[in-house]
Amino acid sequence: MHIAIAGNIGSGKTTLTGLLAKHFGWDPHYEDVDTNPYLNSFYEDMQRWSFNLQIYFLNSRFRQVVDIRKSGKTVIQDRTIYEDAYIFAPNLHSMNLMSTRDFDNYRSLFDLMSTFIQPPDLLIYLRASVPTLVNQIQKRGRDYENAIRLDYLKNLNEIYEDWIENYKFGKLLIIDADTLKVSENPEDLGSVIEKINAQLHGLF
Repeated sequence: MHIAIAGNIGSGKTTLTGLLAKHFGWDPHYEDVDTNPYLNSFYEDMQRWSFNLQIYFLNSRFRQVVDIRKSGKTVIQDRTIYEDAYIFAPNLHSMNLMSTRDFDNYRSLFDLMSTFIQPPDLLIYLRASVPTLVNQIQKRGRDYENAIRLDYLKNLNEIYEDWIENYKFGKLLIIDADTLKVSENPEDLGSVIEKINAQLHGLF
């Protein structure tokens, strides 16, 4: 089974991935940020490096999805390939940080790749306001994220909401990341676990 967590930068995906993997005994697959050779450059000059970054993520996540399906294990994934294609790349294009030529090239590649993969069995969306995102980003203290623009986060949130509203790939669970603090409050984590069980097994 393939469970995936979606959400904006700083919404708490990685934390929740780790907590759920530990509770359920699932195999966690994390986003490739520490070894990503483009992230620093991207946040310093988004226009120059946007296409390179998105291609890197597309390749990385395509490999992840292929590995997940081959593994035969139940896997929980930190961010999906669909977010790259339907949220991050379109946002860069709409903010004039990716040219139309590069965006069309990227989407053509994604459209081909998407014919070879299956969507997650369950998507968990962490809905978070911009103040929550900024607070979380500052708390984890990654140097390269200091340059993230507020309008960039705000635009991403708006595109996320549109995408989630029209999400039809499979089961969907929406978690309010502003009010639920899963890393600080065991009751909040328990509430999320109950909701996941209900989605996966029909237990209420």
